[in-house]
Amino acid sequence: MKVRVQIIVEHEGLDGPIVEEVACLCRGDLMPETLGLTLDEGKTLLAQIQKTMVAHQAAEYVEQQRPCPDCSQRQANKGEHDIVYRTLFGRLQITSPRLYTCACQPREKGSFSPLAEVLPERTAPELKYLQTKWASLMSYGLTVDLLEEVLPMQTNVAAVFHHLHQAAERMEGELGEEQVMFVEGCPVDWEELPLPAEPLTVGIDGGFVHAREGENRKAGWFEVIVGKSMAAEKKSKRFGFVVDYDEKPKRRLHEMLQAQGLQMNQAITFLSDGGDTVRNLQLYLSPQAEHVLDWFHITMRITVMKQMAKGLPDHEMLKDVEGDLERVKWYLWHGNVFRALQVMGEIEMDLQSVDCEMAGTERITKLDKTVQEFQGYIEANGGFIPNYEDRSHYGEAISTAFVESTVNEVVSRRMVKKQQMRWTRQGAHLLLQVRNQTLNDDLRETFGRWYPAMPQAEISTQLAA
Repeated sequence: MKVRVQIIVEHEGLDGPIVEEVACLCRGDLMPETLGLTLDEGKTLLAQIQKTMVAHQAAEYVEQQRPCPDCSQRQANKGEHDIVYRTLFGRLQITSPRLYTCACQPREKGSFSPLAEVLPERTAPELKYLQTKWASLMSYGLTVDLLEEVLPMQTNVAAVFHHLHQAAERMEGELGEEQVMFVEGCPVDWEELPLPAEPLTVGIDGGFVHAREGENRKAGWFEVIVGKSMAAEKKSKRFGFVVDYDEKPKRRLHEMLQAQGLQMNQAITFLSDGGDTVRNLQLYLSPQAEHVLDWFHITMRITVMKQMAKGLPDHEMLKDVEGDLERVKWYLWHGNVFRALQVMGEIEMDLQSVDCEMAGTERITKLDKTVQEFQGYIEANGGFIPNYEDRSHYGEAISTAFVESTVNEVVSRRMVKKQQMRWTRQGAHLLLQVRNQTLNDDLRETFGRWYPAMPQAEISTQLAA
Protein backbone atom coordinates (compact mmCIF):
# COMPACT_ATOMS: atom_id res chain seq x y z
CA MET A 1 0.00 0.00 0.00
CA LYS A 2 1.23 3.49 -0.91
CA VAL A 3 -0.12 6.77 0.39
CA ARG A 4 0.92 9.87 -1.55
CA VAL A 5 0.61 13.26 0.18
CA GLN A 6 0.32 16.26 -2.11
CA ILE A 7 0.04 19.97 -1.52
CA ILE A 8 -2.09 22.12 -3.85
CA VAL A 9 -1.20 25.82 -4.11
CA GLU A 10 -3.68 28.33 -5.50
CA HIS A 11 -3.40 32.11 -5.76
CA GLU A 12 -4.46 34.88 -8.11
CA GLY A 13 -1.15 35.08 -9.99
CA LEU A 14 -1.42 31.49 -11.27
CA ASP A 15 -3.35 30.26 -14.30
CA GLY A 16 -4.19 27.09 -12.39
CA PRO A 17 -3.33 25.29 -9.17
CA ILE A 18 0.16 23.92 -8.56
CA VAL A 19 0.25 20.35 -7.29
CA GLU A 20 3.41 19.11 -5.57
CA GLU A 21 4.00 15.76 -3.95
CA VAL A 22 5.60 16.12 -0.52
CA ALA A 23 5.67 12.51 0.68
CA CYS A 24 5.00 8.91 -0.30
CA LEU A 25 4.30 6.51 2.57
CA CYS A 26 4.52 2.74 2.07
CA ARG A 27 2.83 0.15 4.26
CA GLY A 28 2.87 -3.64 4.30
CA ASP A 29 1.14 -5.91 6.80
CA LEU A 30 -0.85 -4.15 9.49
CA MET A 31 1.02 -3.95 12.78
CA PRO A 32 0.59 -1.70 15.82
CA GLU A 33 3.98 -0.11 15.09
CA THR A 34 3.02 0.97 11.56
CA LEU A 35 -0.64 1.89 12.01
CA GLY A 36 -1.00 5.47 10.85
CA LEU A 37 1.87 7.93 10.93
CA THR A 38 5.00 7.34 12.98
CA LEU A 39 6.65 10.23 14.79
CA ASP A 40 9.52 10.41 12.30
CA GLU A 41 7.11 10.31 9.35
CA GLY A 42 5.01 13.02 10.90
CA LYS A 43 8.05 15.22 11.46
CA THR A 44 9.29 14.65 7.91
CA LEU A 45 5.85 15.36 6.47
CA LEU A 46 5.51 18.60 8.45
CA ALA A 47 8.99 19.71 7.41
CA GLN A 48 8.24 19.09 3.72
CA ILE A 49 4.89 20.87 3.85
CA GLN A 50 6.52 23.80 5.65
CA LYS A 51 9.32 24.05 3.10
CA THR A 52 6.96 23.96 0.12
CA MET A 53 4.44 26.33 1.66
CA VAL A 54 7.05 28.92 2.70
CA ALA A 55 8.69 28.87 -0.73
CA HIS A 56 5.38 29.69 -2.44
CA GLN A 57 4.44 32.32 0.18
CA ALA A 58 7.81 34.05 -0.21
CA ALA A 59 7.64 34.00 -4.02
CA GLU A 60 4.12 35.42 -4.03
CA TYR A 61 5.08 38.22 -1.60
CA VAL A 62 8.12 39.22 -3.67
CA GLU A 63 5.95 39.40 -6.81
CA GLN A 64 3.50 41.64 -4.96
CA GLN A 65 6.35 44.00 -4.08
CA ARG A 66 7.83 44.21 -7.56
CA PRO A 67 5.53 46.95 -8.93
CA CYS A 68 6.58 50.44 -7.84
CA PRO A 69 4.01 51.76 -5.31
CA ASP A 70 4.03 55.17 -7.09
CA CYS A 71 4.06 54.39 -10.81
CA SER A 72 3.41 50.61 -10.82
CA GLN A 73 6.45 50.01 -13.02
CA ARG A 74 8.06 46.64 -12.43
CA GLN A 75 11.29 46.97 -10.36
CA ALA A 76 14.31 45.03 -11.62
CA ASN A 77 16.40 42.48 -9.77
CA LYS A 78 19.74 43.63 -8.38
CA GLY A 79 20.61 40.14 -7.13
CA GLU A 80 19.54 37.61 -4.60
CA HIS A 81 20.76 35.86 -1.46
CA ASP A 82 19.45 33.28 1.00
CA ILE A 83 18.07 34.22 4.39
CA VAL A 84 17.72 31.68 7.19
CA TYR A 85 14.34 31.54 8.91
CA ARG A 86 13.73 29.25 11.88
CA THR A 87 10.27 27.79 12.41
CA LEU A 88 8.62 25.08 14.49
CA PHE A 89 8.90 22.77 11.49
CA GLY A 90 12.47 23.30 10.46
CA ARG A 91 15.25 25.70 9.60
CA LEU A 92 14.55 27.14 6.16
CA GLN A 93 16.76 28.85 3.61
CA ILE A 94 14.59 31.25 1.63
CA THR A 95 15.75 32.87 -1.58
CA SER A 96 15.51 36.62 -1.04
CA PRO A 97 15.78 38.82 -4.19
CA ARG A 98 17.05 42.37 -3.85
CA LEU A 99 15.15 44.84 -6.04
CA TYR A 100 16.23 48.20 -7.46
CA THR A 101 14.00 51.05 -6.31
CA CYS A 102 12.16 52.88 -9.06
CA ALA A 103 13.64 56.19 -10.28
CA CYS A 104 10.23 57.89 -10.38
CA GLN A 105 10.61 59.17 -6.81
CA PRO A 106 13.72 60.19 -4.82
CA ARG A 107 14.54 57.56 -2.18
CA GLU A 108 17.27 57.16 0.43
CA LYS A 109 18.19 53.64 -0.73
CA GLY A 110 18.79 52.47 -4.28
CA SER A 111 17.65 48.93 -3.60
CA PHE A 112 15.73 46.91 -1.02
CA SER A 113 15.02 43.32 -0.02
CA PRO A 114 11.28 42.74 0.54
CA LEU A 115 11.68 39.49 2.49
CA ALA A 116 14.46 40.81 4.71
CA GLU A 117 12.27 43.77 5.65
CA VAL A 118 9.14 41.73 6.42
CA LEU A 119 11.08 39.04 8.35
CA PRO A 120 13.51 41.07 10.51
CA GLU A 121 13.65 38.64 13.45
CA ARG A 122 14.40 35.48 11.43
CA THR A 123 12.52 33.34 13.96
CA ALA A 124 8.83 32.45 13.85
CA PRO A 125 6.81 33.97 16.76
CA GLU A 126 5.29 30.59 17.69
CA LEU A 127 8.75 29.06 17.98
CA LYS A 128 9.81 31.89 20.29
CA TYR A 129 6.62 31.40 22.27
CA LEU A 130 7.16 27.67 22.79
CA GLN A 131 10.83 28.10 23.64
CA THR A 132 9.99 30.82 26.14
CA LYS A 133 7.08 28.96 27.69
CA TRP A 134 8.80 25.62 28.18
CA ALA A 135 12.07 27.19 29.36
CA SER A 136 10.08 28.92 32.10
CA LEU A 137 8.75 25.54 33.28
CA MET A 138 11.87 23.36 32.98
CA SER A 139 15.60 23.69 32.39
CA TYR A 140 16.93 25.09 29.13
CA GLY A 141 18.49 21.74 28.25
CA LEU A 142 15.24 19.82 28.77
CA THR A 143 13.40 22.40 26.68
CA VAL A 144 15.79 21.77 23.78
CA ASP A 145 15.38 17.99 24.16
CA LEU A 146 11.57 18.24 24.22
CA LEU A 147 11.26 20.48 21.16
CA GLU A 148 13.70 18.44 19.09
CA GLU A 149 12.01 15.18 20.12
CA VAL A 150 8.51 16.12 18.96
CA LEU A 151 9.12 18.68 16.20
CA PRO A 152 11.22 18.61 13.00
CA MET A 153 13.58 21.33 14.19
CA GLN A 154 16.98 21.89 15.74
CA THR A 155 17.73 24.43 18.43
CA ASN A 156 20.23 24.91 21.25
CA VAL A 157 20.40 26.14 24.80
CA ALA A 158 21.85 29.52 23.80
CA ALA A 159 18.91 30.23 21.47
CA VAL A 160 16.33 29.25 24.08
CA PHE A 161 18.10 31.34 26.73
CA HIS A 162 18.29 34.34 24.36
CA HIS A 163 14.62 34.18 23.37
CA LEU A 164 13.43 33.89 26.98
CA HIS A 165 15.51 36.90 28.01
CA GLN A 166 14.38 38.81 24.94
CA ALA A 167 10.72 38.22 25.83
CA ALA A 168 11.27 39.11 29.50
CA GLU A 169 13.10 42.33 28.63
CA ARG A 170 10.26 43.30 26.31
CA MET A 171 7.80 42.74 29.18
CA GLU A 172 10.00 44.86 31.43
CA GLY A 173 10.03 47.62 28.83
CA GLU A 174 6.22 47.72 28.86
CA LEU A 175 6.08 48.19 32.63
CA GLY A 176 5.19 51.73 33.66
CA GLU A 177 7.28 54.01 35.85
CA GLU A 178 7.70 53.28 39.53
CA GLN A 179 5.65 55.38 41.98
CA VAL A 180 5.58 55.71 45.73
CA MET A 181 1.77 55.85 45.80
CA PHE A 182 -0.84 54.41 43.45
CA VAL A 183 -3.97 55.67 45.21
CA GLU A 184 -5.89 57.77 42.68
CA GLY A 185 -8.76 60.22 43.10
CA CYS A 186 -10.53 61.15 46.33
CA PRO A 187 -13.34 59.64 48.49
CA VAL A 188 -15.98 61.48 46.42
CA ASP A 189 -14.68 59.84 43.23
CA TRP A 190 -14.53 56.42 44.88
CA GLU A 191 -18.21 56.63 45.90
CA GLU A 192 -19.20 57.08 42.25
CA LEU A 193 -17.42 53.91 41.13
CA PRO A 194 -19.46 50.77 40.35
CA LEU A 195 -20.01 48.30 43.14
CA PRO A 196 -16.69 46.49 43.68
CA ALA A 197 -16.12 42.79 43.16
CA GLU A 198 -15.32 40.39 45.99
CA PRO A 199 -12.42 41.43 48.25
CA LEU A 200 -8.91 40.53 47.13
CA THR A 201 -6.47 38.66 49.34
CA VAL A 202 -2.80 39.19 48.59
CA GLY A 203 -0.04 37.19 50.22
CA ILE A 204 3.63 38.18 49.94
CA ASP A 205 6.58 36.09 51.02
CA GLY A 206 10.23 35.55 50.18
CA GLY A 207 12.59 32.80 49.11
CA PHE A 208 16.29 32.41 48.41
CA VAL A 209 18.18 31.37 45.28
CA HIS A 210 21.80 30.21 44.82
CA ALA A 211 23.82 33.13 43.49
CA ARG A 212 26.70 33.46 41.09
CA GLU A 213 28.68 36.55 40.15
CA GLY A 214 30.75 36.21 36.99
CA GLU A 215 32.99 33.19 37.39
CA ASN A 216 32.35 33.06 41.13
CA ARG A 217 29.97 30.13 41.53
CA LYS A 218 29.93 30.32 45.33
CA ALA A 219 28.49 33.78 45.79
CA GLY A 220 25.96 32.73 48.45
CA TRP A 221 22.26 33.45 48.09
CA PHE A 222 20.02 36.33 47.14
CA GLU A 223 16.40 37.00 48.10
CA VAL A 224 13.39 36.73 45.82
CA ILE A 225 9.98 38.18 46.73
CA VAL A 226 6.92 36.31 45.49
CA GLY A 227 3.26 37.22 45.80
CA LYS A 228 -0.14 35.83 44.92
CA SER A 229 -3.47 37.63 44.58
CA MET A 230 -6.67 35.62 45.05
CA ALA A 231 -10.25 36.61 44.23
CA ALA A 232 -13.39 34.55 44.64
CA GLU A 233 -14.53 34.65 41.01
CA LYS A 234 -11.27 35.25 39.14
CA LYS A 235 -8.11 33.29 38.50
CA SER A 236 -5.26 33.84 40.90
CA LYS A 237 -2.34 35.95 39.72
CA ARG A 238 1.30 35.73 40.75
CA PHE A 239 4.21 38.12 40.66
CA GLY A 240 7.84 38.01 41.70
CA PHE A 241 11.10 39.93 41.59
CA VAL A 242 14.67 39.83 42.84
CA VAL A 243 15.32 42.09 45.82
CA ASP A 244 18.04 44.75 45.27
CA TYR A 245 17.78 44.24 41.50
CA ASP A 246 14.23 45.17 40.51
CA GLU A 247 13.71 48.93 40.22
CA LYS A 248 9.90 48.76 39.93
CA PRO A 249 8.63 46.35 42.62
CA LYS A 250 5.61 48.42 43.63
CA ARG A 251 4.60 49.03 40.00
CA ARG A 252 4.85 45.26 39.41
CA LEU A 253 2.49 44.53 42.31
CA HIS A 254 0.12 47.27 41.18
CA GLU A 255 -0.07 45.83 37.65
CA MET A 256 -0.93 42.41 39.08
CA LEU A 257 -3.76 43.93 41.13
CA GLN A 258 -5.02 45.82 38.08
CA ALA A 259 -5.11 42.53 36.18
CA GLN A 260 -7.36 41.25 38.97
CA GLY A 261 -9.72 44.19 38.38
CA LEU A 262 -8.84 46.22 41.49
CA GLN A 263 -10.95 49.36 42.05
CA MET A 264 -10.21 52.12 44.52
CA ASN A 265 -13.39 51.24 46.46
CA GLN A 266 -12.59 47.53 46.65
CA ALA A 267 -11.50 45.86 49.87
CA ILE A 268 -8.08 44.22 49.78
CA THR A 269 -6.12 42.38 52.47
CA PHE A 270 -2.34 42.14 52.39
CA LEU A 271 -0.70 39.32 54.35
CA SER A 272 3.06 39.30 54.81
CA ASP A 273 5.84 38.20 57.13
CA GLY A 274 6.53 41.80 58.19
CA GLY A 275 10.00 42.14 56.62
CA ASP A 276 11.12 45.64 55.68
CA THR A 277 10.94 44.92 51.94
CA VAL A 278 7.40 43.58 51.89
CA ARG A 279 6.14 46.02 54.52
CA ASN A 280 7.08 48.99 52.32
CA LEU A 281 6.02 47.25 49.11
CA GLN A 282 2.34 46.95 50.02
CA LEU A 283 1.76 50.50 51.26
CA TYR A 284 -0.20 53.19 49.34
CA LEU A 285 -1.66 50.83 46.75
CA SER A 286 -5.31 51.09 47.74
CA PRO A 287 -7.32 53.27 50.16
CA GLN A 288 -9.33 50.20 51.24
CA ALA A 289 -6.25 48.10 51.99
CA GLU A 290 -5.90 46.19 55.25
CA HIS A 291 -2.43 45.02 56.26
CA VAL A 292 -2.10 41.91 58.39
CA LEU A 293 1.03 40.34 59.84
CA ASP A 294 1.05 36.63 59.04
CA TRP A 295 0.12 34.59 62.12
CA PHE A 296 2.23 31.67 60.94
CA HIS A 297 5.45 33.69 61.25
CA ILE A 298 4.49 34.86 64.74
CA THR A 299 3.67 31.43 66.11
CA MET A 300 6.74 29.91 64.41
CA ARG A 301 9.06 32.34 66.23
CA ILE A 302 7.35 31.75 69.56
CA THR A 303 7.62 27.97 69.09
CA VAL A 304 11.38 28.32 68.51
CA MET A 305 11.76 30.38 71.72
CA LYS A 306 9.76 27.85 73.72
CA GLN A 307 12.05 25.08 72.51
CA MET A 308 15.08 27.14 73.56
CA ALA A 309 13.51 27.72 77.00
CA LYS A 310 13.38 23.98 77.64
CA GLY A 311 17.18 23.87 77.89
CA LEU A 312 17.59 26.74 80.38
CA PRO A 313 19.41 26.19 83.70
CA ASP A 314 17.32 25.38 86.77
CA HIS A 315 16.66 28.77 88.34
CA GLU A 316 13.70 30.24 90.22
CA MET A 317 13.38 33.24 87.87
CA LEU A 318 13.41 31.07 84.76
CA LYS A 319 10.84 28.44 85.67
CA ASP A 320 7.94 30.41 84.16
CA VAL A 321 9.60 31.44 80.86
CA GLU A 322 7.69 28.86 78.81
CA GLY A 323 4.41 29.91 80.38
CA ASP A 324 5.19 33.59 79.80
CA LEU A 325 5.89 32.89 76.14
CA GLU A 326 2.54 31.13 75.92
CA ARG A 327 0.93 34.24 77.43
CA VAL A 328 2.66 36.37 74.76
CA LYS A 329 1.17 34.11 72.11
CA TRP A 330 -2.31 34.39 73.68
CA TYR A 331 -2.12 38.19 73.83
CA LEU A 332 -0.99 38.44 70.20
CA TRP A 333 -3.71 35.99 69.10
CA HIS A 334 -6.23 38.43 70.54
CA GLY A 335 -4.49 41.50 69.11
CA ASN A 336 -3.25 42.86 72.47
CA VAL A 337 0.18 44.08 71.36
CA PHE A 338 0.66 46.31 74.42
CA ARG A 339 0.37 43.47 76.93
CA ALA A 340 2.44 41.14 74.75
CA LEU A 341 5.31 43.66 74.71
CA GLN A 342 5.02 44.11 78.46
CA VAL A 343 5.38 40.37 79.07
CA MET A 344 8.32 40.17 76.68
CA GLY A 345 9.97 43.01 78.56
CA GLU A 346 9.56 41.05 81.81
CA ILE A 347 11.04 37.92 80.20
CA GLU A 348 14.00 39.93 78.95
CA MET A 349 14.65 41.44 82.40
CA ASP A 350 14.57 38.00 84.05
CA LEU A 351 16.94 36.53 81.47
CA GLN A 352 19.41 39.40 81.84
CA SER A 353 19.33 39.21 85.64
CA VAL A 354 20.03 35.49 85.68
CA ASP A 355 22.62 35.88 82.94
CA CYS A 356 24.56 38.36 85.07
CA GLU A 357 24.18 36.20 88.16
CA MET A 358 25.40 33.02 86.38
CA ALA A 359 28.21 34.80 84.51
CA GLY A 360 26.98 34.64 80.92
CA THR A 361 25.42 31.23 80.35
CA GLU A 362 25.34 30.62 76.60
CA ARG A 363 21.76 29.29 76.46
CA ILE A 364 20.42 32.26 78.42
CA THR A 365 22.36 34.75 76.28
CA LYS A 366 21.08 33.15 73.08
CA LEU A 367 17.45 33.14 74.23
CA ASP A 368 17.76 36.73 75.49
CA LYS A 369 18.99 37.83 72.05
CA THR A 370 16.14 35.96 70.34
CA VAL A 371 13.55 37.56 72.67
CA GLN A 372 14.95 41.02 71.92
CA GLU A 373 14.79 40.39 68.18
CA PHE A 374 11.19 39.16 68.48
CA GLN A 375 10.29 42.19 70.57
CA GLY A 376 11.68 44.50 67.87
CA TYR A 377 9.79 42.50 65.24
CA ILE A 378 6.48 42.99 67.08
CA GLU A 379 7.15 46.69 67.73
CA ALA A 380 7.92 47.27 64.01
CA ASN A 381 4.76 45.44 62.91
CA GLY A 382 2.41 46.32 65.77
CA GLY A 383 0.11 48.23 63.42
CA PHE A 384 -0.36 45.09 61.32
CA ILE A 385 -1.44 42.82 64.18
CA PRO A 386 -5.25 42.44 64.33
CA ASN A 387 -7.41 40.29 66.58
CA TYR A 388 -6.59 36.96 64.93
CA GLU A 389 -9.23 35.16 66.97
CA ASP A 390 -11.99 37.35 65.54
CA ARG A 391 -10.67 37.07 61.99
CA SER A 392 -10.46 33.30 62.28
CA HIS A 393 -14.00 33.14 63.69
CA TYR A 394 -15.38 35.01 60.67
CA GLY A 395 -13.38 33.00 58.15
CA GLU A 396 -10.97 35.78 57.23
CA ALA A 397 -7.38 35.07 56.20
CA ILE A 398 -4.72 35.14 58.93
CA SER A 399 -1.90 33.15 57.34
CA THR A 400 0.22 33.19 54.18
CA ALA A 401 0.23 29.41 53.91
CA PHE A 402 -1.06 29.76 50.33
CA VAL A 403 1.95 31.94 49.54
CA GLU A 404 4.35 29.31 50.88
CA SER A 405 3.06 27.02 48.14
CA THR A 406 3.43 29.87 45.65
CA VAL A 407 7.10 30.32 46.57
CA ASN A 408 7.53 26.60 45.93
CA GLU A 409 5.64 26.81 42.62
CA VAL A 410 7.30 29.96 41.28
CA VAL A 411 10.83 29.73 42.66
CA SER A 412 11.76 26.38 44.18
CA ARG A 413 10.62 24.00 41.43
CA ARG A 414 12.54 25.88 38.74
CA MET A 415 15.50 27.38 40.59
CA VAL A 416 16.19 25.52 43.83
CA LYS A 417 14.85 21.98 44.28
CA LYS A 418 16.83 19.41 42.29
CA GLN A 419 18.35 22.28 40.32
CA GLN A 420 22.14 22.55 40.56
CA MET A 421 22.33 25.87 38.72
CA ARG A 422 23.44 29.10 40.29
CA TRP A 423 21.83 32.27 39.05
CA THR A 424 22.75 35.85 38.40
CA ARG A 425 20.27 38.36 39.76
CA GLN A 426 19.37 39.48 36.24
CA GLY A 427 18.89 35.93 34.95
CA ALA A 428 16.67 34.94 37.87
CA HIS A 429 14.62 38.13 37.67
CA LEU A 430 13.95 37.80 33.94
CA LEU A 431 13.05 34.12 34.26
CA LEU A 432 10.61 34.97 37.06
CA GLN A 433 8.72 37.41 34.82
CA VAL A 434 8.18 34.79 32.11
CA ARG A 435 7.40 31.99 34.58
CA ASN A 436 4.74 34.08 36.29
CA GLN A 437 3.12 34.93 32.96
CA THR A 438 3.10 31.22 32.09
CA LEU A 439 1.57 30.21 35.43
CA ASN A 440 -0.96 33.05 35.17
CA ASP A 441 -1.95 31.85 31.66
CA ASP A 442 -1.03 35.28 30.25
CA LEU A 443 1.98 34.43 28.09
CA ARG A 444 0.01 33.49 24.95
CA GLU A 445 -1.98 36.71 25.22
CA THR A 446 1.24 38.71 25.57
CA PHE A 447 2.73 37.15 22.41
CA GLY A 448 -0.58 37.72 20.65
CA ARG A 449 -0.32 41.42 21.49
CA TRP A 450 3.21 41.57 20.10
CA TYR A 451 2.33 39.56 17.00
CA PRO A 452 -1.35 40.30 16.21
CA ALA A 453 -1.55 37.80 13.32
CA MET A 454 -0.30 34.97 15.52
CA PRO A 455 -3.05 32.32 16.02
CA GLN A 456 -4.66 32.73 19.42
CA ALA A 457 -5.68 29.11 20.00
CA GLU A 458 -3.89 28.14 23.20
CA ILE A 459 -1.77 25.02 23.19
CA SER A 460 -2.93 22.79 26.01
CA THR A 461 -0.13 22.02 28.46
CA GLN A 462 0.09 20.74 31.96
CA LEU A 463 2.72 21.82 34.43
CA ALA A 464 4.59 18.80 35.77
CA ALA A 465 4.75 18.51 39.54
